[in-house]
Amino acid sequence: MPNYFFTADEHYDHTNINRYCGRPFRSVTEMNEHLIAQHNAKVTADDITFHVGDFYLGRAEGVLKIISRLNGTHWFIPGSHDKWLERKTLLTQGLAITKPLLELKMFDPHIICCHYAMRVWAKSHFNSWHVYGHSHGKLPPEGKSWDVGVDNNAFAPVSYEELVEIMKNRPDNFNLVKERRY
Repeated sequence: MPNYFFTADEHYDHTNINRYCGRPFRSVTEMNEHLIAQHNAKVTADDITFHVGDFYLGRAEGVLKIISRLNGTHWFIPGSHDKWLERKTLLTQGLAITKPLLELKMFDPHIICCHYAMRVWAKSHFNSWHVYGHSHGKLPPEGKSWDVGVDNNAFAPVSYEELVEIMKNRPDNFNLVKERRY
């Protein structure tokens, strides 16, 4: 049975991201190598990672080289810098590409994945969880939500088990329905 991981905002091959976000790397190559090492230290070949946007910003032919070095199976939720996902030549590579919002119903509660943080989301009134990126650790979470971006999580993916622990300490969603009436 696979383990599940969540991450966002890796920005592989993005030459300016270190400066924009104050990342501690001297070069994009150093950043790429560190992110790959952090990923592979946690994720095995049998695991599944949901990349919640802004995975790669570089020449389209380079993205497959990065993906091939990462352990596991990958699902890509588009973000604001994922134009590479639109390349028809990449779509034939067997990549799992989703719409901008993915509801993972196999978890209880459901997990809603979207690159952008939301105040309310599907089943938030039943305390579902929301994972997002885009804010690079600068936007405080609301209720049962969490920024899974690498800048917010020691440059590594967040496992489902880690997410369970995070959510134990998060307050209920503000719109939680305490009594269900039909």
